[in-house]
Amino acid sequence: MNRILLISLVSFLLIAACGKKKSTDSAELLKKKTELAELKKQQENLSTQIGQLEKEIIRLDPTAAKAENAKLVRVDSPIHLQAFNHFIELQGKVESENISYVTPRGQPGQVKQIFVKKGDYVKKGQLLLKLDDAIARQSLVAAERGLETMRVQLDFARNIYQKQKNLWEQNIGTEVQLITAKNNVETLEYQLKSMQEQIKINKEQLQMTQVFSDVAGVAEEVNIRVGETFMGGMQIKIVNTSQLKVVTDVPENYIDRVSTGKPVIIAVPDLNKSINTQVSLTGKIIDPNSRSFYIEARIPSDKDFYPNQIAQIKIKDYTNPKAIVAPLNTLQNDEKGKYIMVLSNENGKSIARKKEVTVGQIYGDQVEIKSGLNTGDRIITEGFQGLYDGQLITLK
Repeated sequence: MNRILLISLVSFLLIAACGKKKSTDSAELLKKKTELAELKKQQENLSTQIGQLEKEIIRLDPTAAKAENAKLVRVDSPIHLQAFNHFIELQGKVESENISYVTPRGQPGQVKQIFVKKGDYVKKGQLLLKLDDAIARQSLVAAERGLETMRVQLDFARNIYQKQKNLWEQNIGTEVQLITAKNNVETLEYQLKSMQEQIKINKEQLQMTQVFSDVAGVAEEVNIRVGETFMGGMQIKIVNTSQLKVVTDVPENYIDRVSTGKPVIIAVPDLNKSINTQVSLTGKIIDPNSRSFYIEARIPSDKDFYPNQIAQIKIKDYTNPKAIVAPLNTLQNDEKGKYIMVLSNENGKSIARKKEVTVGQIYGDQVEIKSGLNTGDRIITEGFQGLYDGQLITLK
């Protein structure tokens, strides 16, 4: 028992020591972080004070600027108004406007012959396959034979009626015989017409055993074989590539910026081709899973375009024909906001000046400047890091 108590006591002391060490380490780390933050703040304040003192010294004694080492920088050409466009970049795919799934006109049937294979070009009205027509053909033959029998019976009834009519005109026979003969003719004539209509139906049913294409295009899918039952659906798929479109899903946060008629640039990377078009259709429902809505943009027919090709889509959602534009990497931040360093010629010297700016849209490596810069300003594009307002510079 004493041994167990001793082991427990040692374990407790070890755990306590580890906990104390971890606590000490955490406190030490926090202390060092606090000291580092304080030193950085002091460094920033000292740099600001040094800059202000240097400017005051140069103001009071311009000759002191000669001793200052000018910083080597590169500046851009003078700012001029230019068009600025913002695009929403998405990935989509090429699809056909007309995709048809072939179905039988009548009831499903067993396939006896197939006249098309996957990849074949299909003309409108072309025979694709033939279904079992044994029953339909037998029904047609039986109906045609019944029609011939009906015609013989009708000729015989007409002959009897004519004879009864001749006898009646000679005051031979009864009126009932005449009326009966006439009714027999009319009944058989009606049955003959019904039989003729039935034959039309039998011929149409026989025609239904031949499946034709209602559109022209390429047989993308032919998932049926002889002996199987053709029911339609996904068994034969005809794609018309003469009318194509590009479709994509747009995140719902752009719903107020994308609408029908918006300019679109479509690029197919594999073909090194691009097309200027516009949004032709926008969806009216947000997909609950992807939180997006779909759009379509029609593209002209091209032998190099195929359905399901990947396409890069750029939707122009903003344009400013007269904008001041700056390189995005020249935009800097401080406690007062965003600013850009520009070249200023003062008293024959090249001076860096800090200009606070208000930015608009950002696209690619350019940013639209709403205010703060003017036409003619020259932005410092290299060496601007660490520059302070009023610092002497020299150009590369």
